[in-house]
Amino acid sequence: MADLSSTFIGIQSPNPFWLASAPPTDKAYNVIRAFEAGWGGVVWKTLGEDGPPLVNVNGPRYGAWHSGDRRLMGFNNIELITDRPLATNLQEITQVKKDWPERAMIVSLMVPCEEKAWLDILLRVEDTGADGIELNFGCPHGMSERGMGSAVGQVPEYVEMVTRWCKEYSSMPVIVKLTPNITDIRHAARAAQAGGADAVSMINTINSIISVDHDNFTINPSTGGKGTHGGYCGPAVKPIALNMVAEVARDEVTRELPISGIGGITDWRDAVDFIALGAGNVQVCTAAMTYGFKIVEDLNTGLADFMDSKGFGSIDEIVGKAVDRLTDWQYLDLNYVVKAEIDQARCIQCGRCHVVCEDTSHQAISSLKDGLRHFDVIEEECVGCNLCVSVCPVEDCISLRELAAGEVDKRTGEVVSGQYANWTTHANNPMREGRS
Repeated sequence: MADLSSTFIGIQSPNPFWLASAPPTDKAYNVIRAFEAGWGGVVWKTLGEDGPPLVNVNGPRYGAWHSGDRRLMGFNNIELITDRPLATNLQEITQVKKDWPERAMIVSLMVPCEEKAWLDILLRVEDTGADGIELNFGCPHGMSERGMGSAVGQVPEYVEMVTRWCKEYSSMPVIVKLTPNITDIRHAARAAQAGGADAVSMINTINSIISVDHDNFTINPSTGGKGTHGGYCGPAVKPIALNMVAEVARDEVTRELPISGIGGITDWRDAVDFIALGAGNVQVCTAAMTYGFKIVEDLNTGLADFMDSKGFGSIDEIVGKAVDRLTDWQYLDLNYVVKAEIDQARCIQCGRCHVVCEDTSHQAISSLKDGLRHFDVIEEECVGCNLCVSVCPVEDCISLRELAAGEVDKRTGEVVSGQYANWTTHANNPMREGRS
């Protein structure tokens, strides 16, 4: 069996699946249930400075975007950081860590950009025995309007400054949670690294409005007839998160900076994507809020089975394995040619491939043969764009075939050279020295 144990910036956990800072980690009751279910660690819901607890809305806090079959694709929330007293949270963190010493306990923090405020809370958190802290520089709603959250994460100088304070006043590992609400996430990651961060976590939620109620034209979710922007998460944000993780992982400045991957992770395949693009572990929230804590059983089993099938003995063997396969557009091999092929035995004659290709693409799929309904690829028109593969409702019915060196591309009439096949390692590739 594959070894799922994880060591992330020196923090041990039995598997790489942590619960992200969010409602599921707001109190000891939830966290204990999570540990009983098998989660490797948690990031405790964000704590704020001492004083009167924040007041959250007493009504709908979440908005959802569903697919046609009611699967939850995107999730929007307007909830603030914890509204429980700081002392209560710290007491519970201390006890849970004492009772579950083998699980990772990270504490998320957000206080004003004042040195004394950070010093005060760091000393109190360190007394809990927690394994590390996560600096919440990502929350895009409610707290950002108060000069915290993404208001800090969008200014690299602030990111570096606060990170440096935390490294100076605490011996705990520091993870900086980055906001995606920024032009180039690499700048914030570089600032975190310059401030001494042990790792970054990404991505936090994306600033969003989920929908409008068409009966009364209020914003969903609505509080007394008014709505506001919130944080977007769930499966729909995964492609955005993967790109940002990969950008930090392949950046010349931050490529050695450990990453905790967050954003739409629902099954083990999602986790492998993040890990292969540079994440040392992953954090999950929306999936747990959709299916409950026991989803971690499927995550662990699926990941272990995958690793066994591929011969991986540890998580570290997968970390960053796909990063060198990512490049900028100008370095793609333009001598690579593929053509679509339809498996007639699998084809159900629905015609979706023909319609989308005919209407929106290259008119490369015929619809008739001998006067009968029949769909086939017209190689002379096919550019291998993958649209037909994407819309086909039957798995593996349409595939792409790579043209071998020496074959003629019927669309262009040119002989496929195959000159730069496997170009990332080809000694004669004139683009090898480019960014990869």
